Amino acid sequence: MSTAGSTSAFKSGARDLPLSGVRVVEMSHMVMGPSCGMVLSQLGADVIKVEPIGGDKTRHLKGMGISFFPLFSRGKESIELDTSSVSGQAELDRLLSSADVFIENFKDGTVATLGLDAATLRSRYPDLIICSHKGFLSGPYEHRPALDEVVQMMTGLAYMTGSRERPLRAGASVNDIMGGLFGVIGILAALLDRRSGKGGAEVRVGLFENCLFIVAQHLVQYQLTGVPVPPMSERMHAWPVYDIFETADHERLFVAVTTDTSWTAFCKTFDLEELLLDPGLQTVSERIAARERTIPVIAAQLRTKPLSSLEAELDALSIPFARISAPEDMLNDPHVLRSGGLVSAELPDGTVVRIPSLPIEFNGRAMSHDTAVPALGSRDNAQSMGAALG
Repeated sequence: MSTAGSTSAFKSGARDLPLSGVRVVEMSHMVMGPSCGMVLSQLGADVIKVEPIGGDKTRHLKGMGISFFPLFSRGKESIELDTSSVSGQAELDRLLSSADVFIENFKDGTVATLGLDAATLRSRYPDLIICSHKGFLSGPYEHRPALDEVVQMMTGLAYMTGSRERPLRAGASVNDIMGGLFGVIGILAALLDRRSGKGGAEVRVGLFENCLFIVAQHLVQYQLTGVPVPPMSERMHAWPVYDIFETADHERLFVAVTTDTSWTAFCKTFDLEELLLDPGLQTVSERIAARERTIPVIAAQLRTKPLSSLEAELDALSIPFARISAPEDMLNDPHVLRSGGLVSAELPDGTVVRIPSLPIEFNGRAMSHDTAVPALGSRDNAQSMGAALG
């Protein structure tokens, strides 16, 4: 681990976290690389984000990209460098000399021009772990640029999410974020491997390969059945009740009744004894085959009760259910609020946003902690202030 002292103003409460003492230098933008650095930061690492003069362009995105920088760069320090200049290269060399990990997500040609390709870095810093996030791993496509939506279209994820006629990307940057997580996994493995004296390592993560991993279940299903897998919107139902229902107060509720025990309890609770006694509905397979006649009956019965009543009764029966929510509804969800599911992040202008914590508990406590989103050059400013005070 790096023994260099940290000037981070954001890590004062993170000294007992698992990656405390690990120093990370990050040169990345948008989502995949920054999400990797953010998770490492939340686990306690000291992450220094190297930004070009004027700042990472992700800082200035609007619309659906407005959240990218504050969400994935929180808890880091920022340093502004002109890496094409002699002084900028010298400062970057100083940072990398004290680092355990280097993260980047640029084209190979770009990092080679800057002297930041893996071969050069490993010769100069033999103990450094290099994590490169790319569009594609080695192969015919490795020269191509890639985006989350591009690889979703290529691998069939968009086909599975939408329909045959209208492929539809998933409603979040699932591949970019998961690619960042695979970067974290590779880095943690390399840190453990380094303990045995093997030195640093090169970890590469591919956005395309990441998406291919996500659709693996459908690839295997096809090989085992020989039948092309239909999109989720066209799939045959595998359960007797696995549907969205309207409630008496015009809300919507998803309900899943999958087992014999749940079916019995469900029918008794919601006055559906006629279905329970029906000789043609005694097995799960029979109920699946009879969905065309059972689901309208069930829907009519559930429509007589308000959402809160249905939720309480289903909860008591341990039957899976979910009200249909928008992302912003989670800001007031009682479980999210009471379980510590949100942490605070303060933006440079003083705005505070609440962000989901890492979905991990470690020895009974959440792994995330309140952080700040770094102002451009925050590390330089902190060091200048320290020098002045000294």
